[in-house]
Amino acid sequence: MTNLNPREQHHLDNAKFFTVIRGNSRNRIRREFPTLAYAEEWALAHFKGDRRSMLYAVSNEGSAHIKNV
Repeated sequence: MTNLNPREQHHLDNAKFFTVIRGNSRNRIRREFPTLAYAEEWALAHFKGDRRSMLYAVSNEGSAHIKNV
């Protein structure tokens, strides 16, 4: 990944899992994945790459937004 700040890079390097989040409040969709590749693949397959799905890396210390898919 490029253009990540140190905090984002830390969470990416130490991620326990990844989430894809889309929508707001009552319409929110949230899915967990074991790898970054699975998370990206799912978002692309379901939402055709419209870049409105947010991908987060989740580590023991918290989470960080990594990219939109």
